[in-house]
Amino acid sequence: MGYILSHADQVLVLTMEHLQVTAVAVILAVVAGVPLGILVTRLRWLYPLVLGTAGVLYTIPSLALFAFLIPFLGLGVKPTILALILYSQLSIVRNTAVGINTVDRAIVEAARGMGMTNGQILRMVQLPLALPIVMAGVRTITVMDIGVATIAAYIGAGGLGVLIFRGIASLYPEQIIAGAAPVALLAVLADYLLARMESALRPKGVGR
Repeated sequence: MGYILSHADQVLVLTMEHLQVTAVAVILAVVAGVPLGILVTRLRWLYPLVLGTAGVLYTIPSLALFAFLIPFLGLGVKPTILALILYSQLSIVRNTAVGINTVDRAIVEAARGMGMTNGQILRMVQLPLALPIVMAGVRTITVMDIGVATIAAYIGAGGLGVLIFRGIASLYPEQIIAGAAPVALLAVLADYLLARMESALRPKGVGR
């Protein structure tokens, strides 16, 4: 705690870097993953291929994936964001597909009987009802990305991992804690805020 108070400006700057990288990665992961999740519910033969590929990417150790991307994107933020996006696809695609597929068929048929097109059913019925499951995926990848982003300091992406690696190198426990404690706090806070957002966006009538 003493290190954080005496180096508050540095900790704040690194925290903002950490938040920026994580936020960009999560947003881009959702932008890529939700349409892909929708696609695999329409073209079901793609489901095992897409989920299998995302699953394989998820099992690659973070440092190994960073190392693979460095020759193409160099050091720093770019390979970090792309790696976090790739890691996030399994949860986003799977949760989107599961959310859509678990919508009661009777509701879908009722909407179709009212004259809705497939696109209208997706936008007005399936996606709103699938939102709690999709948001659960977003919460998962957000917390995960906050943690993995600490390792990205090793390739020059900045963030709170800088303090952790410096503390390990210098055998300075207070510096390690100064990096690890804000990471844990960010993960808890992000999960709480996204849970509240999920509750606010949940369609009326859907169980809480």
